[in-house]
Amino acid sequence: MQNNPNTTLITAKAPVNVSTHGGRAKCLQRLIRLELPVPTTVALSFDAVRQIAEGYLPDVSAIVEQFSKDTLLCVRPSSEDPDWGGPGAVLNIGMNEIRYAQLSNTLGHDAAAAIYSRFVQSYAINVARLDPDVFDEIPNDGSDSLLAMLQAYEEETDERFPQDPREQLAAVLGSMARAWDGTSARLLRQAKGAPADAGLGLVVQEMIPGFGKGECGSGVFQLVNTVTGLPQITGRYLSQSQGREALGAGSAALYLEKDERGPSLEELAPRAFEELKEDAALMRVKLREEMQIEFVIGNGKVHILDGVRVPRSSRATVRIAVRLAQDGIITPQEALMRVEPNNLTELLHRQVNPESKRDVLGSGIAASPGAATGRIVFNSADAQASASRREPCVLVRRETSPEDVRGMHAAAAVLTEKGGITSHAAVIGRGLGLPCIVGASAMRFDTKNQTITASDGRVLKAGDVITIDGSSGEVLAGAPEMLEAALDDAFQSLMAWADAERDIGIRANADTPEDAQTARNFDAQGIGLCRTEHMFFDPARLIVMREMIFAETSEGRAAVLARLLPMQRDDFTQLFRIMEGKPVCIRLFDPPLHEFLPTSRAGQRELAEALDIPVSDVTRRVDEMGEYNPMLGLRGVRLGVTVPEIYDMQARAIFEATLEASDKGDPVVPEIMIPLVSARREVELVKARLDAVASAVRSERGRDFDYRLGVMVETPRAALRANEIAPHSAFLSFGTNDLTQMTYGLSRDDAGRFMSAYIQKGVFPEDPFHVLDQDGVGELLKLGAERGRIGNPGITLSICGEHGGNPESIAFCREAGFDYVSCSPFRVPVARLAAAQLAINHKMGDQKSSLAQMLWKWRARNRK
Repeated sequence: MQNNPNTTLITAKAPVNVSTHGGRAKCLQRLIRLELPVPTTVALSFDAVRQIAEGYLPDVSAIVEQFSKDTLLCVRPSSEDPDWGGPGAVLNIGMNEIRYAQLSNTLGHDAAAAIYSRFVQSYAINVARLDPDVFDEIPNDGSDSLLAMLQAYEEETDERFPQDPREQLAAVLGSMARAWDGTSARLLRQAKGAPADAGLGLVVQEMIPGFGKGECGSGVFQLVNTVTGLPQITGRYLSQSQGREALGAGSAALYLEKDERGPSLEELAPRAFEELKEDAALMRVKLREEMQIEFVIGNGKVHILDGVRVPRSSRATVRIAVRLAQDGIITPQEALMRVEPNNLTELLHRQVNPESKRDVLGSGIAASPGAATGRIVFNSADAQASASRREPCVLVRRETSPEDVRGMHAAAAVLTEKGGITSHAAVIGRGLGLPCIVGASAMRFDTKNQTITASDGRVLKAGDVITIDGSSGEVLAGAPEMLEAALDDAFQSLMAWADAERDIGIRANADTPEDAQTARNFDAQGIGLCRTEHMFFDPARLIVMREMIFAETSEGRAAVLARLLPMQRDDFTQLFRIMEGKPVCIRLFDPPLHEFLPTSRAGQRELAEALDIPVSDVTRRVDEMGEYNPMLGLRGVRLGVTVPEIYDMQARAIFEATLEASDKGDPVVPEIMIPLVSARREVELVKARLDAVASAVRSERGRDFDYRLGVMVETPRAALRANEIAPHSAFLSFGTNDLTQMTYGLSRDDAGRFMSAYIQKGVFPEDPFHVLDQDGVGELLKLGAERGRIGNPGITLSICGEHGGNPESIAFCREAGFDYVSCSPFRVPVARLAAAQLAINHKMGDQKSSLAQMLWKWRARNRK
């Protein structure tokens, strides 16, 4: 058989490779090379399994002859990547009436019958494809149940249960090969990142009797905790000789501790326990990974059946990778490559404990990661009142607007009926690090009566406790157990290694001093987008803003805005001081003014009273400012051109804050960004006003300062005419949220209603608001970058939309020569790690294949 490359007895020198026989087969060979006690094993290659699926069996007799007579066998899958899975293992192949009689003499009838029964049931379901219900009514009571199972098998198949071990093995191999080739299995592994033509190997292994006169049993053993990643011996051991299970959770002292079910493995088999510790430690060093050992103890002797990578949570993944690097087992670069960037979000936020019971009320789009529990409130005022009582709450809205920002700041989480991945609630939630679910349209929201009807009909009202899992998109009843954020030394070490490798800048989108401090804590290299409009929704400022809207003349507007000036100046001064000399890019006022006006009759009456004008004047003004499509109307630079007093006030606030913040440190050089530009002339007009304000401030203060003026490229025309705009700009920052919206002609707030159907039908490969459309929107980015550099070779290029924290988008920007990306503060670590991985791939000289594989996995995980 050694001459047959498709059916190979695994030895230290056998021709076994991951690419031909799978990961399990190769791992077993490595264990044999380490001289660990691995039972006899035969590996079937990918080609052999493909032939089996087509009806061409290998020499089954030759396989069986590799094992001792009367040995029971098991067959396990061996895919190229363990994460791709495979058909379930089939154990105790070779069990028949002769073997049953032999085991009855040594173990007793009941034990032998249990082994035989388990094999009959497994064979019937997995090989003969019988309905599991056939065996539901058969009691598990020894010999009688075995006879009943054999009879049920015969009645369902019209044939006697096979007795020849060769026939059994051939049937098992055929069944597993066909299962891998099935449509469902293929779709499932593709969702896990496997290529469509991924191969499957199989390993046929001797089963070691876990019974006898000495200590006997089976279990799994590992050196780290699966959830925390901390050093801790843990595992599971079923002692056959004792007839009870010893299950230990472990402790800092590294023992499988005794519990109420019986003694620990260390007490039952101390020599075996020490041997397993040594074997696991050896595997950790030689296989360069934390491994879980599957073992059997027969008459006190340890046999290792398999070694698999320890299953682990995201926080355990980081700790394990860092500890391996710190111990010199792997390099820091390899540690970086072992952590999936998007999984870092679980470390930055509280999460529902994966072992907690989940009572799901409904689901929506997972818009902002993390989990939080609180009582339901239906408006911002109630959220603020709840926060004042220090009672966590969940803000529930049909969809949020800028008026809800105060309530979002006060809430522990947000749930909306409408919206998509770049809707207002999603963007603000990610910026605040607030767990958020949007587009939960399967749940019925009745904001008038303040109730939510869950998917199963349960009715929730204000004050009921729910949990928002923004990582999974599930709304849960009650308060499940949580895991706290884990920004420990391991996380900090990983981030330091990432910064040493990456070659593209990472900034944060931050609108408030609190956001800026979060960005600073995550070591962002500056603020790439500060949306100043969010500063105006504070109650004290909102009334002034509304008064400005009702002013009839330019002088009147300027007079009112002068009252906002010191507030804006204080905001910017705080931002500059928090960032300690790092660049801060401030976007000038962007939204349409109608967003600052009340829409309800009660709100309009309150405004009329505050301004001391008739309600009819308020109603008329609200109607006058209404627009059919406000996102494409009077907003952004168009306001700056037609209502220049707003930009004048903001510019003065920025320049005065620059001088104040420079008093106690290095000179601050603010970056001012003009939003929604479409034409060069818009930039020229705004720049002239800003330069005039800057000159006035210099003259008044008797001090000089510099500033950089840039353009937010979020209209297709700005990208196409970048060569005309760039000479008047120090930087171009591409706002991919609006640019995607305008390129597609999609409303980012409404697209969630049909986006899933579009993706399922293959219209779009991904949600373009979630994953950057590199073909369409990406083409505009490339054109804008190329033409911008023609007009201004030294211009700085970046993106500041929500795509900025997406690993695929970072790969695109890096390849296109962008200088930095900017993302939500809580996405900064994700972006730093993704950028480092891309740089490492480039240095390895395998950029194309490695990047393609990484992007494939990211797309697969996003689809999940």
